[in-house]
Amino acid sequence: MTTSTASADKALNQAQRPVVQALMAALPKGTVILGSAVTERSAGIWRSDQIQAQVLVRPKTTEEVSCALRICHEHHQSVVPHGGLTGLVEGALTQPLDIVLSTERLNVIEEISASERTMVVQAGVMLQSVQEAAASEGLMFPLDLGSRGSCTLGGNLSTNAGGNRVIRYGMARDMVLGLEAVMADGTVISSMNRMIKNNAGYDLKQWFLGTEGTLGIITRAVLRCREEVTTAPTALVAINSFDALVAFLKQLDRGLAGNLSAFEVMWQNFYQLVTQPPAPNQRPLQDDAAYYVLVEAMGAAQEQLEAILEQALEAELIVDAVVSQSSQQTDQLWGLRDDVAQTFQFSPVFLFDVSLRLSEMARYVDAVNAGLAARF
Repeated sequence: MTTSTASADKALNQAQRPVVQALMAALPKGTVILGSAVTERSAGIWRSDQIQAQVLVRPKTTEEVSCALRICHEHHQSVVPHGGLTGLVEGALTQPLDIVLSTERLNVIEEISASERTMVVQAGVMLQSVQEAAASEGLMFPLDLGSRGSCTLGGNLSTNAGGNRVIRYGMARDMVLGLEAVMADGTVISSMNRMIKNNAGYDLKQWFLGTEGTLGIITRAVLRCREEVTTAPTALVAINSFDALVAFLKQLDRGLAGNLSAFEVMWQNFYQLVTQPPAPNQRPLQDDAAYYVLVEAMGAAQEQLEAILEQALEAELIVDAVVSQSSQQTDQLWGLRDDVAQTFQFSPVFLFDVSLRLSEMARYVDAVNAGLAARF
């Protein structure tokens, strides 16, 4: 038996499952795909294996999502939502008998209002597409991640992504005015509010923001945009102690008067990893400091940021700094922060997304490093 014959037999077997027959009968042709058309897909952009599930549903509307989930619910069928598959904690892995519901065809930006600073977006639209659409109207959508060119809005919202500018604009939930979602039994919950000031009734959207599809699948959202910012001076700063890092953050935030938009801390071992071969990045600062901080100040003047850095040097809060002089240099500095793929050369990699109070962070990291050193 050839591989192609085996794949065809598997697809035929899947097509004989009652739940699959019901889905194929109820949904438009081409919405349900089987066999190798599914299993040849990558399980994630950070993984080398393929999807284990052998049935994938690609709805184009909320109504089709509702229909698919209702049928799966009636057949007691497990469903795994798929967006851009960029998550680092493997929340979208499947088993052979699962059914994947992909948002890849829910990919329309339905409306942009420059005056109201809102955007209505379907869940399968890539984050970068949202950012570019906002910019075309003189707006900005603040959420930003290294995977912007692959991750989708549905995944960003269902995981309540933080991103690079969380220190100024908050989490993904803070950028959502309303949304539409479908619960497991096919019930559609629509709360497409478009107003910032809305104190009426329950805030239903919070059920689905950060709950990773466990209460329902997001299909559409009303996003809150901001006016486009024309300046964003950026710097990379070297610091030798965590206490100095905290003091520098306070000085920076006060000095920039609300314009601090990113404060991304990289520990020394990460900085060394992304600035040494095989990593392609250049090393803008020497690699002997304990911490490296990527600073962005959207809306501030570069001279303002430079003056604060000079004060921090004089106060011995920081030991060195480089300020970007061009958009190319800014991209290179952000490239250091975004190059998490370098960690995968040490496979197997165990990934966690941990949030801590600032006062607990240094002690936690020291304890983790000590534990790793003792065991490995």
